[in-house]
Amino acid sequence: MTTSGVADFDMSFTDIAEEAFERAGGELRSGYDLRTARRSMNLLTIEWANRGINMWTIEQGSIPFVAGTNTYALPTDTIDVLEHVIRTSPGVAATQVDTTITRISVSTYSSIPNKLQQARPIQVWVQRLRGAPQITVWPTPDQGTALDPFYTFVYWRLRRIENAGNGVETPDMNFRFLPSLVSGLAYYLAMKIPEGMERLDILKQEYEQQFDLAAGEDREKAAVRFVPRNMFIG
Repeated sequence: MTTSGVADFDMSFTDIAEEAFERAGGELRSGYDLRTARRSMNLLTIEWANRGINMWTIEQGSIPFVAGTNTYALPTDTIDVLEHVIRTSPGVAATQVDTTITRISVSTYSSIPNKLQQARPIQVWVQRLRGAPQITVWPTPDQGTALDPFYTFVYWRLRRIENAGNGVETPDMNFRFLPSLVSGLAYYLAMKIPEGMERLDILKQEYEQQFDLAAGEDREKAAVRFVPRNMFIG
């Protein structure tokens, strides 16, 4: 016996919806069934964003700082910013340097006496607004233009999972999460169809188990080393 030699299994949104309906005790028959499955899948992926970090949604971005401007918009699908640095002389191999910039709270930012003071930014306040999130830095940048920046804010963000497609698209997620996606969608659908009511408990249990398995694998595996700051020693 030989193996297939192929390891690229994926599922379209229609395949996922059909499998989920079958697990919930129903059957995908109409256009409305597909619409209600799509709506539930979108809600499900938002729930995943609330559960924690999904590694495949981490993306790097950058914002060129302009002298005299301290507030900048992030992409509208940004959930949060994980890491960030200030890059000086970007693109110049001999002089490019990344310097840590500290994230602060609204309380800390509000206590700064002169928010218009200009220098190299050392602190950033991330505002997770309903529309486009934005950052406000302090001090306000004292050099640079949009076309010729001296300081660049380089960040790694969590973005939203893309919406469920119209039927033929594949989901915006790592293949390891397909079992969790199908199980979760089956649970969501079972709450909406009469045939699924008696299966809710077992579907919920299966969903949580599959999500825990996928999330346990979807993690950073680099070694972690914690070093206390000198101010906390002694």
